[in-house]
Amino acid sequence: MAALGWLTPRRRSATARSVLAGEASAEAARKTALAEDDLDALGPDARGAEAVQAPQAVAPEAVELEDEPEDEPEFPVAGDDLAAAFFDLDNTVMQGAAIFHFGRGLYKREFFRRRELARFAWQQAWFRLAGVEDPDHMQDARDSALSIVKGHKVSELMSIGEEIYDEYMATRIWPGTRALAQAHLDAGQKVWLVTAAPVETATIIARRLGLTGALGTVAESVDGVYTGRLVGEPLHGPAKAEAVRALAAAEGLDLERCAAYSDSHNDIPMLSLVGHPYAINPDTKLRKHARAHDWRLRDYRTGRKAVKVGVPAAAGVGAIAGGAAAAIALHRRRK
Repeated sequence: MAALGWLTPRRRSATARSVLAGEASAEAARKTALAEDDLDALGPDARGAEAVQAPQAVAPEAVELEDEPEDEPEFPVAGDDLAAAFFDLDNTVMQGAAIFHFGRGLYKREFFRRRELARFAWQQAWFRLAGVEDPDHMQDARDSALSIVKGHKVSELMSIGEEIYDEYMATRIWPGTRALAQAHLDAGQKVWLVTAAPVETATIIARRLGLTGALGTVAESVDGVYTGRLVGEPLHGPAKAEAVRALAAAEGLDLERCAAYSDSHNDIPMLSLVGHPYAINPDTKLRKHARAHDWRLRDYRTGRKAVKVGVPAAAGVGAIAGGAAAAIALHRRRK
């Protein structure tokens, strides 16, 4: 599981690498979901210490619903097994970025040192000052980040991911978005997270929320050990759309009957695939695009202020590490 650098921006059009990343993510998601189904069939004892009670549905809070037609038919449609829902993670389902919290947890466990922290901070400073996406610098950022977990076991990172969820993520789920996901589940539909975060981390979050599974960035592993390479590229922008397309084909879904939810204009390719796109806590570009295309908008933020992922003043060096870890990841949101 690459801990840091896979979220650097890529070109907007789909490439062979984004198609590969999407297909690999869809395959990983289906395998994991099938494994989870097998465990469920065996009963709660099969999960042992990792058994998790799916959270109860909660009512949306602080909901702003824009341009909602009064005569809109009921949605989601109960019993429509050709439909599913796809939810972006960062600032859509979770306040802030999963990679920020994951970075904090890894630094706390001494997965990287101050020297590496300084290098990531310098790379982010260069991105912000230069204002361009230089391929060599982005590749260097990814390579240095992937080296942190190279040689570590997948099972080790999965176990740590469970701990990090409890420490930093569980209290940061948007109740309103969680309720939307539950509505799809109650209608008998599958619900998938779609994120540039590592697929292992995304899968943990999906399971803790009682969702079907997750599409995420796939880091290569051999015999259960990370090699320090990605499969394709980060699941970002067009690669997300390719993952949704591949999963829909494998699951026999009708994308026109599916829904997708995101806060970021980078996810317009994914949102454009489905018949029911929703802009959740949208950034300025997505809000403008959604209004122009008559997409639904929902905002769960107080005062319509976007959630910013930064470094709390009193959080200490662990949070600083998380901020540097997230800096490259979130460059795409600060254009």
